[in-house]
Amino acid sequence: MRVVVALGGNAMLQRGEKPDADVQLANIRKAVKSLAPLAEQHEIVVTHGNGPQVGVLALQSAADKSLTIPYPFDVLGAETQGMIGYWLLQSLQNALPGRQVCALINQTLVSAADPAFDNPTKFVGTVYTEAEAKQVAEERGWVVKQDGQYWRRVVPSPRPRRVIETRLIRQLLASGAIAVCAGGGGVPVMRNELGQLVGVEAVVDKDLTASLLAEALEADALLLLTDVQRVMRNFGQSNAEEIRNATPAQLREEDFPAGSMGPKVDAVCHFVEMTGDMAAIGSLEQATEILAGKAGTIVTPSGQYPERGLL
Repeated sequence: MRVVVALGGNAMLQRGEKPDADVQLANIRKAVKSLAPLAEQHEIVVTHGNGPQVGVLALQSAADKSLTIPYPFDVLGAETQGMIGYWLLQSLQNALPGRQVCALINQTLVSAADPAFDNPTKFVGTVYTEAEAKQVAEERGWVVKQDGQYWRRVVPSPRPRRVIETRLIRQLLASGAIAVCAGGGGVPVMRNELGQLVGVEAVVDKDLTASLLAEALEADALLLLTDVQRVMRNFGQSNAEEIRNATPAQLREEDFPAGSMGPKVDAVCHFVEMTGDMAAIGSLEQATEILAGKAGTIVTPSGQYPERGLL
């Protein structure tokens, strides 16, 4: 099978942890223990988030007095792709001796007319108290919004239209390599009046890009792996309940937060609607069980795990 796996930010950094390199590398090594069994049996593509990492780099860049202006988000996104890609590349190579692994810098095409540029929703960077967030927003001209019990910076998150390097990724898979790509949703780019690619100040949602990429690569399954066991209906309320199986239509009837679970649900629904194959959201530690239909929230056209089986 060909499986596209999207790792949530928790694969590198748990809430409240210091974003030190050794902390993140230790978390990635744990994540790879869950991915290695999949890679031994299947053809996998690994994508990943970069919200905390790009936020840290943005703070460093803004505070660097040697710069005339801070580095833009497309550049910061490319930096995080290199850093996280290196950690994943090395960890996968160590876990799977003899297997070829390649980490790519990817660009993702977005539209200049995307309404997201007028309504920033994508959380990036570290968490703050409400008072801290409002103070730093005033000092740096940021937009901040509440993220659970914390507050974080938000930036525009236009919808991905195409992963520019899709053909190259397909060639790598054909050679038997594991591809680590489209980190952070890919570096956001547009085409100018000459048809040339130029970077744009935004962050693309990694789950939506993973869905787009999985469709383009004709993947058999899309797994969004995060720090929750399943998608919850009425999350945080007394009547909350797990969603074990669903059709795209059933999930779209629910109301999920735009800055967190909403894009994940949109991503799995889009993939299933476009391909008729399986997608799922669940815990990173249960990756193998999710692909077998024994854990996570399974999304299929019928709302049931495929009778033909995937394993």
